[in-house]
Amino acid sequence: MAIDRRRLLTGLGASGALAVTHFAHARTQAAFVACCKTGDGSFAAAILDEDANILFTEALDARGHDAAIGPDGDVAVVFARRPGRFALVLDLHNRRRVAAFSSPDDRHFCGHGFFSQDGRLLFATENDFERARGVLGVYDVAAGYRRIGEIDSSGVGPHEALLLRDGRTAIIANGGIATHPNYPRQKLNLANMQPSIAVMNIETGDVIETAMLPPELYQLSIRHIAAAGDGTIWFGGQYEGAAQDSVPLVGRYRPGGTIALIEAPSALYRSMRHYIGSVAVSGDGARIATTSPRGGRAIIWDAATQAPIESRAIADVCGAAPAGDGFALSDGQGGMRQPGAERMHPLAWDNHLATIALR
Repeated sequence: MAIDRRRLLTGLGASGALAVTHFAHARTQAAFVACCKTGDGSFAAAILDEDANILFTEALDARGHDAAIGPDGDVAVVFARRPGRFALVLDLHNRRRVAAFSSPDDRHFCGHGFFSQDGRLLFATENDFERARGVLGVYDVAAGYRRIGEIDSSGVGPHEALLLRDGRTAIIANGGIATHPNYPRQKLNLANMQPSIAVMNIETGDVIETAMLPPELYQLSIRHIAAAGDGTIWFGGQYEGAAQDSVPLVGRYRPGGTIALIEAPSALYRSMRHYIGSVAVSGDGARIATTSPRGGRAIIWDAATQAPIESRAIADVCGAAPAGDGFALSDGQGGMRQPGAERMHPLAWDNHLATIALR
């Protein structure tokens, strides 16, 4: 179903109650959203304050991935991990679930999404698995997150997508990997991957440009992205080639230009074991965090010089988000690290850590 562009331009505006587990009674402000696996093996979404105290959790039907935060910081939409189809809407002020919705039967979520600048539309990366193409599903918030159409992502296997400050331009990381829910987690086209970064005008649905990697890096899946303060897009890749290959995993791209891979000591890239799980930008836009759960390594980069300035060994680290004058980092052993503080929780944090902030 193609999107009705007039409805998209105007932003036309399943609820279900579920008991909420409260961990803190003081009405401190929510700061982060993260998915997790609990001690009994079930899955949940957790909302935390700026000191990494858990304010409340909400049960998930299966493993979650990331959350899209409303522009006023009032709601979070938690997406299922690929190839899941569920999404959960959380009221961050009243600390409760307010709605749930699903992707169409012939689509599944890819774990990421973003709101329009006015909060009236939600865009979700999705897989049109029968035709091996990516789309942005478009959901009408005021109509209970009813799906009103989709926009082609101009690639295969879209993963993370973000909206730039102009409110019109979206950046989509097309991982290039074809998958199908009949073959869960299998990668079906490793011999002919085409990862890319697509630049889209969400007001019209037009793809403005698509940037490709050099041909020799066709197996470097572009998965996670973040926008630095100077407007460049930093990305982290997951390499699907031979284990003995030595390849750069981090790059940057400025719309209208070409992709540039970041030079760094080969030992640093080897320490990340061909896998970057999250990319985040500091609050001042000057530093970039890239994490590798497989390598147990978090690397901080200077956005201006493109030089690595810090390397931290943290087992199973993946979630990254701006915090204070640095980054919050979460890991699969329950750790939540922030500048000058560390807190452990009896659960396993999943891949991402979303920041709740007003735009």
